[in-house]
Amino acid sequence: MKNQKTISGFSKLNKRGKIKWLVENFFKDPENVMRELSSYWLKNEEQQRVLDGFSENTVSNFPMPFSIAPNFVINDKTYCIPMVIEESSVVAAASSAAKFWMTRGGFKATVIDIQKIGQYHFNFSGQKDRLQYVLDEYKTYFLKKLKPYTESMQKRGGGIIEMSLRDFPEEPGYFQIQMTFDTCDSMGANFINTILEEFAVLFEAKVNAEYSGLYDISTVMCILSNYTPDCLVEASVSCNVADLGPIPGGIKPEEFAEKFAQAIRIAEIDPYRATTHNKGIFNGIDSVVIATGNDFRAIEAGGHTYAARNGSYSSLSHCELLDDQFKFYIRVPLALGTVGGLTKLHPVAKRSLEMLGNPNAKELMKIIASVGLAQNFAAVKSLVTTGIQKGHMKMHLSNVLNQLKATENEFKLAVEHFSNKIISHRSVQEFLESIRSSN
Repeated sequence: MKNQKTISGFSKLNKRGKIKWLVENFFKDPENVMRELSSYWLKNEEQQRVLDGFSENTVSNFPMPFSIAPNFVINDKTYCIPMVIEESSVVAAASSAAKFWMTRGGFKATVIDIQKIGQYHFNFSGQKDRLQYVLDEYKTYFLKKLKPYTESMQKRGGGIIEMSLRDFPEEPGYFQIQMTFDTCDSMGANFINTILEEFAVLFEAKVNAEYSGLYDISTVMCILSNYTPDCLVEASVSCNVADLGPIPGGIKPEEFAEKFAQAIRIAEIDPYRATTHNKGIFNGIDSVVIATGNDFRAIEAGGHTYAARNGSYSSLSHCELLDDQFKFYIRVPLALGTVGGLTKLHPVAKRSLEMLGNPNAKELMKIIASVGLAQNFAAVKSLVTTGIQKGHMKMHLSNVLNQLKATENEFKLAVEHFSNKIISHRSVQEFLESIRSSN
């Protein structure tokens, strides 16, 4: 094949055809790359067809580690948590925090609300009160017309909760009807977007009929919002300060509690610290969101917006010290689903949910918020005691050894050698070179 880095009709090629064109035009070793990409296909052809259907122009799979964090006690129920993440220290930290709090009452979690938001954006040449009249006067009519789309959700206890009209002085002539939804155990994106698009047609027609062309109305777009401040869950841990010990480095529990609380306050007031702080929270949250077939991008976007809701980016977690009691908690929006989407289609996501006891959406919110809190506790605990690198690099040692193509015996010797030493890529490389030169 003559090398040509543009192509027409790529999507019409079969998978092997796509890979053949790709490797011949973008790789120096086409045969090996083609064999390598093909090696990641599932042997189960039915499951592979399912995975291929998740995206467009698929040529291979991208394997990620599927790990387990045991000993999570959440609302007095014990869980093994599935985590999909490439960073071993995250799973180790979550497991460590789970074990720590298992003997101190475990995690307590409560769903505050489960409302989700959709928006119909449009332009209108008249005044807001004209639109408000149509919305109020014909609300029952709109809901009746939308019933074929909402009936199934209503039978499960969900549906449209509220409609409200919003205007924005900074964008004259632009208006928005914001709808609030309860989508029960589904994430609800398709449901919400369908309702919004149907409503836009109904509303535009009613405005035109009511005012006989006196005003112009035109739809800009209809789309859900991934900012869900009212789809909110809180998770917490608490104990007597004295029960926080023993602490690494021989730090007294009272000193640890004060340092820990100050570290959280710093994340509350400094966006630079808050960004890394919250990233650690999402290390835990995202790994379970991915493992259960949910949308981690939507969860992150909503969570970060919530962290900036008061005008400055701040910590999602908070710490209280009162009357010798230590309380650490998180409040975060989590728009999750346990039905629909990938939750039942992805073979491993299905098993993740089964492992968690097939939770409904509210239960999954509690679980995932608790994992985010556990991850954050472990990270901050390390930061104010031993430092983050000691544990992180110890977990990272195996990755460095793999990069340097260490043998099984070299692995064993390196783990023993670095058990009480600072680990860096260079120090590991020098250690291996010293072993190899002596042989």
